Amino acid sequence: MNRRALCGAAGNRGFTLVEVLVALMVVAIGLAALMITVSSTARTSGTLRDKTLAQWMALNRLSEVRLNLNKFGQNTDTGEINFGNRTWHYDTRYFDTSIPTVKRVVVRVYAGEAKTKGNPVVESTGFLGTSLGAAGSSNTDWTIGSTAGAPAQQTGATPATTPPATPTSPTPTVPTQGGAPTTGSNP
Repeated sequence: MNRRALCGAAGNRGFTLVEVLVALMVVAIGLAALMITVSSTARTSGTLRDKTLAQWMALNRLSEVRLNLNKFGQNTDTGEINFGNRTWHYDTRYFDTSIPTVKRVVVRVYAGEAKTKGNPVVESTGFLGTSLGAAGSSNTDWTIGSTAGAPAQQTGATPATTPPATPTSPTPTVPTQGGAPTTGSNP
């Protein structure tokens, strides 16, 4: 029996060397593209982690300044933090605003030690100042308020002249220093 009879009419020859090399090139290009995508995803994940940690540190620093836990300098102060198993440093700057009692506070957080130069990972801005009025000194009557669907408010018509209804709850009792409760609205 000859070889053609054993292999069939068409004859199985297998793959040639050129076909195998082309298939390997296609697989190599596909794997290279996959590796680039995976490394890009890992790099992006690391960058987002760093930005999140730096944002937390910047917001914490703004809270410290607002609470005046750390004495802040005239125009700037810096510091170093070990956070998230890394060393970071921050730069806090104070700028004047158009309102004399309010300052704009800018906190920049950098990766690395204080002597490391580079671009900040994040920059957060907040405001610091004294209150513009004493607490409770608002001249707005908060008991009246406005209703979302009130046609008088939407069309600009004058509101009705009837006074607002007062609550009919009893007068609250307020304890005094002696322990005996008294009635009234002011303690």
